[in-house]
Amino acid sequence: MQVIFESPDPEGAQLRTLTTRRVRKVLKRLSWLAPRVRVHMSDVNGPRGGIDKRCQVEVMSSMAGPVVVTSMARDWRSALQSALARVARTLLHNWQRSRTQRRMPLLVAAL
Repeated sequence: MQVIFESPDPEGAQLRTLTTRRVRKVLKRLSWLAPRVRVHMSDVNGPRGGIDKRCQVEVMSSMAGPVVVTSMARDWRSALQSALARVARTLLHNWQRSRTQRRMPLLVAAL
């Protein structure tokens, strides 16, 4: 699995290794479904504080289609964890839905 990390913020760039490890761990069982993952971390309103850490995870999957999830939180790790959990759920849901749609004509034809 190829993980591409982008962050214009110096604080966010320090999380490169943590982010890569977390992506590989969370999507370990779905790695065949997500060959390339792009993670973009940014600080929305700079040093003013608040809920402004944004993590955008983009997965290009041939079987489940493109999935883009954005999460915002007070700190980088929470934003990353939330986005990764949603990406995993969405990938699995899209893949299951595509499998069901492909099998439906066979079931109808058998009746």
